[in-house]
Amino acid sequence: MTKFIAAIDQGTTSTRCMLFDHDGNIVLSAQREHRQIYPQPGWVEHDPLEIWQRTQEVIQEVLDKGNIKPGDILAIGVTNQRETTVLWDRNTGKPYYNAIVWQDTRTKQICDELSYDGGQDRFRGKVGLPLTTYFSAPKISWMLDNIPQLRSAVAHGEALFGNIDSWIIWWLTGGPPHGVHITDVSNASRTMLMDLESLDWNDDILNTFKIPRKMLPHVVPSSDKHFYGTTSRDGPFKDIIPICGDLGDQQAALVGQTCFNPGDAKNTYGTGCFMLLNTGTKVIQSKKGLLTTLGYKMDEMPAVYALEGSIAITGALVQWMRDNLGLITKSSDIESLARSVEDNGGIYFVPAFSGLFAPYWRSDARGVIVGITRYINKGHIARAALEATAYQTREVLDAMEEDSGVKLRDLKVDGGMIYNQLLMQFQADILGVSVVRPKIAETTALGAAYAAGLAVGFDELRENWQISHTWNPQMELSQREKLFKGWLRAVERTLNWVN
Repeated sequence: MTKFIAAIDQGTTSTRCMLFDHDGNIVLSAQREHRQIYPQPGWVEHDPLEIWQRTQEVIQEVLDKGNIKPGDILAIGVTNQRETTVLWDRNTGKPYYNAIVWQDTRTKQICDELSYDGGQDRFRGKVGLPLTTYFSAPKISWMLDNIPQLRSAVAHGEALFGNIDSWIIWWLTGGPPHGVHITDVSNASRTMLMDLESLDWNDDILNTFKIPRKMLPHVVPSSDKHFYGTTSRDGPFKDIIPICGDLGDQQAALVGQTCFNPGDAKNTYGTGCFMLLNTGTKVIQSKKGLLTTLGYKMDEMPAVYALEGSIAITGALVQWMRDNLGLITKSSDIESLARSVEDNGGIYFVPAFSGLFAPYWRSDARGVIVGITRYINKGHIARAALEATAYQTREVLDAMEEDSGVKLRDLKVDGGMIYNQLLMQFQADILGVSVVRPKIAETTALGAAYAAGLAVGFDELRENWQISHTWNPQMELSQREKLFKGWLRAVERTLNWVN
């Protein structure tokens, strides 16, 4: 009888459930979107209960599609949008507030005030991260300061914090009042609260943010043969199944791309864009605006670290052109619109909608389109929007090579935008290295399945990874550098917009 590993992939815009077989092939899949909530400019929220509802729905859809019986699923892995912050009541399961999403910038004042003593890199030596609105700690602090009675609930042991992985696993393992409250090292490393060396919460930083340790989840490996917990027969899986894999989405893609050697790198093209470089068991502190993060920790093996370049807006720019401007009907239309012109017509589109992430970390920046003339039409805007993703990736790659001293030979890619042939070719051209797409491009879910599968004996990983397509650079060096210099000039125009 065929056995499966289930992966729950809870992303910024949707939730998926996917079943993988022993060879890493996708057998069944279901996906549903959830609402994006924008209460004020710069604020981005999700409804945690809606996310849990969508999770149950996609699980049910997969079980129904495949006529899955108890015992068919050996293990479950979870992967999630990182940094997005939920606080909830352990007795009722009710959130105290909407989840504050990683893109949200409301905590800028908190970060600025903490930066007065020690600057933006005040905690970087311990946690590998700059003090910015991106991470969970200032979001928790904002909630504690702005939600009535929340500090009292924390003091009484009623309030729990988690990123979305903790929220989903807590509900999968029974929910109120005894759901398993954990997070793995990769997610914990995105809170700005976990010490990179000890892999535990740092009490000094907790005290600075005034965050009580008792509300935090227990930090565990990304793959655990002893399991985090099990589902219950009255839960959505209708079976008792071990949950033994947990990874933040970008680290899951690192695993799914089998980037297991120091110097291996991948880039995920989703709502944002995230490039990770495996640096092995050594912590490398970036001098070029990158993040030092946990790559993964497999059971009792040593932790593996990574350098990360995070870009806030890539696929989200295509969604913005679809939903806010109405220039396209569906996201895939962006390629044909961009191909209606030969080039960008001399314009650059810098999508600093919520500031700039790596390598700048400037929350005062805002988006610009520069170089506009009467010649420009919507095709040029579409092309400039796609090129923005490639230029931002080039900036991150340059910083990564300087920090690590490693010259990349190729870049493994995944995510929804890798089917855009125009973008992928331009990416290879502007980087000057080959861009490689794997046969199974759903590497985020695959990484979560790998992590869970390793705990139960599904361990043939490298053998399963295969190339689907390679784009080789075709642009002359002089043209590549001319275009990139124009991009850097455009980025300068975004800075110092917000006081």
